[in-house]
Amino acid sequence: MKISASVYSNSNGSLQDLVANLDQHGIDFFHIDCNDDPSVFDDIEEIRKYSDTPIDLHLITSDPEPYFEAINRLDIEMVTLQYEVLEGYQYRGGLSTKMGIAVVTDTEIETIEKEAEHYDFVLMMATTPGQSGGAFNKINFKKIRQFKRDFPSKPIHVDGGVNAEVSFILRNIGVDVSVVGSYLFKDMPLGAALLNLKTHDIDSHYVVSDFMRDRAMAPIVGPEGRTIKKVIETIEDYKLGFTMLEDEGQKFEGIVSNADLRRELLRNLDDPSKMSVSGMINTSPVFVESETTVSDMLTQLKGIDFPVNYLPVLSKEHEVVGVISFLNLVKGEL
Repeated sequence: MKISASVYSNSNGSLQDLVANLDQHGIDFFHIDCNDDPSVFDDIEEIRKYSDTPIDLHLITSDPEPYFEAINRLDIEMVTLQYEVLEGYQYRGGLSTKMGIAVVTDTEIETIEKEAEHYDFVLMMATTPGQSGGAFNKINFKKIRQFKRDFPSKPIHVDGGVNAEVSFILRNIGVDVSVVGSYLFKDMPLGAALLNLKTHDIDSHYVVSDFMRDRAMAPIVGPEGRTIKKVIETIEDYKLGFTMLEDEGQKFEGIVSNADLRRELLRNLDDPSKMSVSGMINTSPVFVESETTVSDMLTQLKGIDFPVNYLPVLSKEHEVVGVISFLNLVKGEL
């Protein structure tokens, strides 16, 4: 996951010193908010004197086109328009840049999906726009999940409330770019803040159920019609490398992974007709409860001496409620 530093969140020192500090620490983008203010482009022009780091411009105006000349002249790499203030305006060209559409938390996911086809990426505002230091609204985790399911190849950017814990969750669910402001510039050195955003975990404010794939997005096979073919089809359809098994009351029975399938096949190579679902089931896999905090989940994982690519998520009653996949943690760092 890339980090876009919200330049105007820092009021200490000169713009030149800030740019040099961010570049020294390898920041990916400079995020610039422009609330219908042409003077912002003077700052961008100044930044261009000191740095080649790409500019990530958030343009908040009902009439973007008067800014197009300056955007092209300064070769701004990314421009995001704010959907809620556009008053029906639709971008249809005129800029040699990647274009995004930003939406606030209260905007329905159907609106986001309708607009997404016209833009290169979507920026989800997770706090109140213009208010630095606000808390991340956890409803956005599920909105990101839904959008990723419907538009798997469309990049998602997130702005607002991103700290080390939120960054871990966003990396886990496949966010491409996080805009970070106050967390970068308060309470700790910039280098330490960036390291936390990319690798570390801190005290938890969120639990697994806040960001897991829920039942509707999880591979599950019940007792009815449970065949080897059904198990393999479910593993293939959800592309997570395993499926969960449950009984009539949605109680967790175990999992069948690609490795479990291979082992059952090897045991019965001489007579594949002896293969059975019951012979494949791992009845004691690692799992996590839905109300486990992020930090407790990570502590649990650190105590396991083998790689964990996914975790079944269970209720306190041992019912299947969802799943967590860690695939995006690897993908997001590439």
